[in-house]
Amino acid sequence: MTSVAKAIRIEEYGGPEVMRLVEVPVGEPGPGEIRIRHHACGLNFIDVYQRSGLYANPLPLTLGMEGAGIVEAVGEGVTHLAVGDRAAYASQPPGAYSQARVMPAKCVVKLPEAIDFDTGAAMMLKGLTAQYLLKKTVPPSGLQPGDFVLFHAAAGGVGLIACQWARALGLQLIGTAGSDAKCRLALEHGAAHAINYRTEDFVARVKDITGGRGVKVVYDSIGKDTFERSLDCLRPLGLMASFGSASGPVPPFAIASLGPRGSLFVTRATVFTHIATREGTQAMADELFEVVQSGAVKIRIDQRYALADAAQAHRDLEERKTTGSSVLIP
Repeated sequence: MTSVAKAIRIEEYGGPEVMRLVEVPVGEPGPGEIRIRHHACGLNFIDVYQRSGLYANPLPLTLGMEGAGIVEAVGEGVTHLAVGDRAAYASQPPGAYSQARVMPAKCVVKLPEAIDFDTGAAMMLKGLTAQYLLKKTVPPSGLQPGDFVLFHAAAGGVGLIACQWARALGLQLIGTAGSDAKCRLALEHGAAHAINYRTEDFVARVKDITGGRGVKVVYDSIGKDTFERSLDCLRPLGLMASFGSASGPVPPFAIASLGPRGSLFVTRATVFTHIATREGTQAMADELFEVVQSGAVKIRIDQRYALADAAQAHRDLEERKTTGSSVLIP
């Protein structure tokens, strides 16, 4: 049986104006798939990259990488979910900006009753990202309580989760943000220090905060505008973890420059490597659900938009008008 659902699709790459609310067919799930009816969909910067063509996908494309809702049907071989389950996910391929979709089941997990759908949709991609960064993307010496880390865009969706999770782990997170208000938000959510990169030299401030030693790791989703100077914030044998390109892709750089800076390590990290299997996804989600349900991490949703207003949501995100997480309501 095939029905239709409203969805946000693009026929070409470009700005928010290429996004259209259309009706798309939704069929039955095949082997290893489910059909989910969304109650809320998450908004992430990766959606902007895919809309613009920075991260290319076959067109036409329904946007969106995370959502939460009710499982309507399960395909052959799916045993961890059943019809009627509350569920949430961060997953490829895109398609979350929709009322309903058929999708691979391996990255979909049951959503605990204590977590509402809006929170589920807002936390999966961002929360799993914070999890793999702070717990798995670490320098060779590891991270111990008291260690300094630098986190750019600390007042964003991933950033506010990371601030809280870092505090729970005993880390001293230095956050950067683009306004004093956003810096205050990062501090309120557990950052040990906050730097307004529009008015302060973040390299000098990091050196001052750390007594000249630098941080063990930099988590950078900004890209072009911050990459080179972030390297200067690292202590010897530190790790530069690039996980986004909000200001544009990181340009080519001389790998030999890492030697004089202290034999640094560099990685381009992505959540999808870590959630490539159902078992891996479930283990990470279990950790995320635990810190959220314990109250150690609170998911802040500062913006809600109707699905039809997804283009405006993208404009606000790109213009740095948002804080915390945002959700689209189908």
